[in-house]
Amino acid sequence: MPSALDRRFDEELARVIGPGGRLVIGRDDLGRAIVENLPATLPQFFRTFCALNADNEALVAGAERFTFADLDALSERVARGFAARGITKGDRVGIAMRNCPSSVLAYMGLLKAGAVATLLNGWWEPAEMEHAIRLTEPKLIIADAPRAKRIAERCSDCDVLGVAIDQPVGQALAELLAADEAIELPDVGPKDEATILFTSGSTGLCKGALSTHRAVVTGTYIYATGLIVLLGLLTQEGRAPATPPRTLLSVPLFHVTGEVPVMLNSFVVGRCMVIMPKWDAAEALRLIEKEKITYFVGVPTMSLELMTHPDRHKYDLSSLKDITAGGAPRPVSHVERLRDAFPHAQPALGYGLTETNAVGALNFWSNYAQKPGSTGRAAPFVELAILGDGDRRLPAGEIGEIAIRSAADIKGYWRNPEATAALFTPDRFVRTGDVGYLDEDGYLFIVDRKKEIIIRGGENISAAEVEAEFYACPAVAEVSVFGAPDERLGEVPVAVVLANDGRKLGEEDLRAFLDGRLAKFKIPARIIFADAPLPKLGTGKIDRRALKAQFAH
Repeated sequence: MPSALDRRFDEELARVIGPGGRLVIGRDDLGRAIVENLPATLPQFFRTFCALNADNEALVAGAERFTFADLDALSERVARGFAARGITKGDRVGIAMRNCPSSVLAYMGLLKAGAVATLLNGWWEPAEMEHAIRLTEPKLIIADAPRAKRIAERCSDCDVLGVAIDQPVGQALAELLAADEAIELPDVGPKDEATILFTSGSTGLCKGALSTHRAVVTGTYIYATGLIVLLGLLTQEGRAPATPPRTLLSVPLFHVTGEVPVMLNSFVVGRCMVIMPKWDAAEALRLIEKEKITYFVGVPTMSLELMTHPDRHKYDLSSLKDITAGGAPRPVSHVERLRDAFPHAQPALGYGLTETNAVGALNFWSNYAQKPGSTGRAAPFVELAILGDGDRRLPAGEIGEIAIRSAADIKGYWRNPEATAALFTPDRFVRTGDVGYLDEDGYLFIVDRKKEIIIRGGENISAAEVEAEFYACPAVAEVSVFGAPDERLGEVPVAVVLANDGRKLGEEDLRAFLDGRLAKFKIPARIIFADAPLPKLGTGKIDRRALKAQFAH
């Protein structure tokens, strides 16, 4: 039975999108919901929302501060600068920079110039950079010094515009900002190509996920609609926030979480972004207090580091109202710990993929407390399905592959028709590769990735489930569970554990803790203790494959 909060959310959503509501909903040529009375392309998106939020502070980076009007005016000049360098509509242009005002303005300027913003992972090594560059063949790459050096090692033939991002924007982007104001910018349509983001390389060479303008703005409007509805509920309760929203931009802009729900969504809701060049929990705590941050999003490891930091109590964190996680499952035990650590904030969880422009399911407020193991219900304008053999739709409670459909889904993988064909079902649902089920209330529960199921003597073990039980132990800071070959059973689970600072933790202690919490066959055959933080992928997730390669044999 739907919760009271779900019923209220659905009623408010109906008001927002119904007759006389703020949003007019139509359908695209595939029957997917689109917002018809908001801009359908990113150039018009930026111009519209920068005008609506003109005087609001939009971006803070150290001593530099910009309003939305500033970003719009500067990005128009940057766009003409790209055009002056020969960039025309449809050209791919790479961005290889850490988070900074120049990276935001380069993104905006490229899209206004009609280019396809190709977001290169800033943590890649030269060979990984080379693969993405050779795949997408950008006409130009705009890069900061460390990334430009890596690109030059393997792609010295590329046209790279170096940007000194330690300088103010006026100096860093001086060449682009100096372009002739008479240069005209192209018209862009909703079906034109807008962005290429890269899927994680943990399973081999990365793929380029290609999106149209319509897909990117729809992903943004899905998140914005959720916030509009929640603000309506708070207003009805007399609890609407008195201060303008402000977020800590601590996730990289070259990943879809940083790009869509954080950066682009901030333009719609008039939210200031305070940039962190590099994640550091102590610096994050300082900035939350100094800049009165109201909204935080990151992988669950980040919020865990905030709530366990020894200096947390030295800061006034009362401005923080929402702590959202995405990109990886949040252990159930973290939910209650977050509520204790941040009594003024409410935890939330989002689920989506690069291939869906970050949209999928949302779990928030009291619903999250009631169903902390779920990643939530389908977000507005999103359809969820569970697929069995032959793409057969499975009923509530049955486990299968999770599939997502909305107008935010990517067009396909760049120059990879085989992978594109495998991604979509015949009716254009995205096959996520995640395994899960929907309960009777439509809440999505993720069991695991297909490739992260450990089969021990014919019994299936979810690595995520075992990790969640480890995390319930207060002495555990990080854990990764994977399957290791076993002559008798085929596979057995192995865990690599990092203890919290100052905590004494032994294998027998952990086994005693897990006894009764997990079936005997799920408890790892080996527990290995690490003396340093576990390796991470570019997304911030623990690199399970690297640990498996090191410890499985």
